[in-house]
Amino acid sequence: MMTTKTSDKNEKMVDQVEETPEISKKDLNQLFWRSFQMEFSWNYERQASLAYAYAMIPILKKLYKKKGDLSAALKRHLEFFNTTPHIVTMILGVSAAMEKSNAEDKNFDSSSINTVKASLMGPLAGIGDSFFWGTLRLIATGIGTSLSLKGNILGPILFLLVFNVPHIALRYILTKVGYNMGTGFLKKLQENGTMGNLTFGAAILGLMVIGGMSADMIVLNVPLTIGSGDSATAVQDILDGILPGLLPLAAFGVIYWLLGKEVKATTILVGMAVISILGAWAGIFG
Repeated sequence: MMTTKTSDKNEKMVDQVEETPEISKKDLNQLFWRSFQMEFSWNYERQASLAYAYAMIPILKKLYKKKGDLSAALKRHLEFFNTTPHIVTMILGVSAAMEKSNAEDKNFDSSSINTVKASLMGPLAGIGDSFFWGTLRLIATGIGTSLSLKGNILGPILFLLVFNVPHIALRYILTKVGYNMGTGFLKKLQENGTMGNLTFGAAILGLMVIGGMSADMIVLNVPLTIGSGDSATAVQDILDGILPGLLPLAAFGVIYWLLGKEVKATTILVGMAVISILGAWAGIFG
């Protein structure tokens, strides 16, 4: 009798494992589309946790049929979470793979799901912020602004395309990559130092773009002269002789310093408008 009961128990466990649903391409596509809520659903207490849980709901409902298991899974993903939204699908894919393992293996440590999420937030945010906010957005802005200043309607259109096409394509690809590779891929990047190199390289490229835009997009001239007649010397020529684009660089430095002091952007914009108007009225700025 004991042998029969043990055999029945083992068969039941096998059936439970076999009954665990597979995560299909359709499920991963839902994960991808729902990840866009990271841009909209946000709060100061837990950042993007609500959007993260919303993206995971279809997969969690498929994996957990018991109300208690589903509730525990939803609570897991309502904990604090924040990273660059454009590459969040990498972490979502990893979470989906880990949730599937948790549903299959009753001895799986479910707390490791949030531990992995927390460990990936920082490194991926470093790469994502440097590339998307610090590099790609500036490149798109430079292209769009250059055309817009010339009255070309392609300016705003190219800005949206240059920024959104790469980000949406990468977001879609990373959904499957994150699910298939789990945590192994990112662990390898961290171990061999590639993660740091990617972040450092993206930061350098972003600074180069910012420097080029500061010199090209910020127009600030001083029409004052020293002396009179043929011997008069333009102050702007003196400044350009010291360093071409010195005034735009100085203006950028002041704004950057104010942002570092946590001065509101609206206050800075109003200050720029007032100083520009008064400077032009007084003949200081051309």
